[in-house]
Amino acid sequence: MVVTDASLLKGGDPVDACRRAVRGGATAIQLRLKAAPPRDILALARKLVSALPVPVLVNDRVDVALAAGAAGAHLGQDDPPLNALRPRVPLGFLLGISVGSETEAARARPWDADYWSIGPCYATAHKSDAGPPLGPSGFATLARLAPPGVPVIGIGGITAHNAAAIVAAGATGVAAIGAIWDASDPEAAARAIRSAFV
Repeated sequence: MVVTDASLLKGGDPVDACRRAVRGGATAIQLRLKAAPPRDILALARKLVSALPVPVLVNDRVDVALAAGAAGAHLGQDDPPLNALRPRVPLGFLLGISVGSETEAARARPWDADYWSIGPCYATAHKSDAGPPLGPSGFATLARLAPPGVPVIGIGGITAHNAAAIVAAGATGVAAIGAIWDASDPEAAARAIRSAFV
């Protein structure tokens, strides 16, 4: 999963960059533009949905995701509770949840999440409120707390050099931010991460 970051797009075309990341092996895009007004997020989400052959998820905003025809939304622990939102979204609409501690895992465990995003796995400069790095062992501890059958994704400081360790610790996949957007070639960067554990 590639997560967008407005500060790292550097004024480039996000649709083209995401398209290149998908060519490199990204299997989902999460649109995260924390400071953007909803209308701008909606406009970009619609463009991504129409341009990409992979699921597009919208960070935090279930309403925007629904309006854009996105595949789902990703929720944080401070967003409306996933279990309260589940009855209000269509069948098949994906809802993922961030989990960064055993307390958050206990809170999320009863919810009908489609996946858990666990992190930060490593130190990251791309999420100001991220907790201390979990490392592979900390990731594995939280991954074991996920309900049976719920995929777990590692996020936070993921690179082509460390992705395999998180997959070995139990991750179904990984989410990348800086490793994609700091690179001059998002396609090559995505391919490097994917080849690290496929």
